[in-house]
Amino acid sequence: MKRWIKWAVVALVLLALAAAVLGALSARKTQQQALAISTAGKAPAVVELAASDVVQAKTRQLSQGLALSGPLKAFNSVFVKARVAGELQGLSLREGDTVKAGQVVARVDASEYQSRVQQAQQQAESARAQVDIVQRQFDNNQALVNQGFISKTALDASQANLNAGKANHNAALAAVAVAKKSLDDTVLRAPLSGQVAQRLAQPGERVGIDARVLEIVDLSRLELEASLSAADVLAVRPGQSAVLQIEGTAQNVTATVARINPSAQAGSRSVLVYLSIDNSTLGLRQGLFAQGTLGTTKVSALAVPVSAVRTDKPASYVQVVENQQVAHKPVELGARGQDTASGSAAGETMVAVKGLAENAVVLRGAVGSLREGTAVKFTQAPAWALPAAPAAPSPKAF
Repeated sequence: MKRWIKWAVVALVLLALAAAVLGALSARKTQQQALAISTAGKAPAVVELAASDVVQAKTRQLSQGLALSGPLKAFNSVFVKARVAGELQGLSLREGDTVKAGQVVARVDASEYQSRVQQAQQQAESARAQVDIVQRQFDNNQALVNQGFISKTALDASQANLNAGKANHNAALAAVAVAKKSLDDTVLRAPLSGQVAQRLAQPGERVGIDARVLEIVDLSRLELEASLSAADVLAVRPGQSAVLQIEGTAQNVTATVARINPSAQAGSRSVLVYLSIDNSTLGLRQGLFAQGTLGTTKVSALAVPVSAVRTDKPASYVQVVENQQVAHKPVELGARGQDTASGSAAGETMVAVKGLAENAVVLRGAVGSLREGTAVKFTQAPAWALPAAPAAPSPKAF
């Protein structure tokens, strides 16, 4: 009897375990089915792209060359200096004010110099009076010599006195000219048209000779002074162009090699190259830092922006849009350079690639990494990505 009870208990335990296992399996199956149904009900994620998020892979003219940098300087600039010493008066211009060539910008107190002119004129008149006296003496002696009343020696002495008087008069006239020049120099004028960059003195100050008062710059034409090594400068020629990035501006600026210094710098042995920038419409300022590339050679190749190339895989690749989906295309990189063509990518650093088709739609680097197969759509597709409009049907003849 006891043995039967033991087997009955074992059988009940086994039945309970089997029921528990079947219940767990059934619940898991039900959960998986619910998850499958909910997943099937969700639409796949779609990434929206703007026209600025993509670029067309096409054959471009890449300009390769030398890196250069330096501050911008005004091609024409000048310091207005005091030519005479004295109290500065009438200086009202400040930094940023516009001046024209020949405009009076300040004055030096002229009272002392006016007195010097008067003094020199009085001395000249006195010298002239002395000449008149000596001239009459000479004329009288000349008449007496002709009549035989005095000797020729007395006439020679009168002639010497007359010559000395004329020399003193000429010296006095020269002193008048010097005094008038000093009086004219009390008026400070702008030697060129431009803007005031610095005001280095204040009204009421006593300035000395050659003291700086104003700095005037002409910003219509700027210049970049770049230092290149002796080996690099051999490939540089006047007329070559460079693409520059100026601090504070997003627009790339084109500069042209104007001239090359014929002498190397002492110590560094580098050579200065001067690049000219037409600033009539750009509005750049003196002192801004510029950097860029001086183009010395050009290469034609299928290229994309350097920022579009991704390196988070063993091989470099770019993300392209094919059939409204993202695809990863491995590429082989080539030469780098600046895009010299016009358009939105002008001046952008590009890299030649192999492994892409012409006109492929490439995602820019700013988009970030997208999983291959991700669906995409354009909020506004670029014009070059739109399909060509069908040709209009020819009119039928009746």
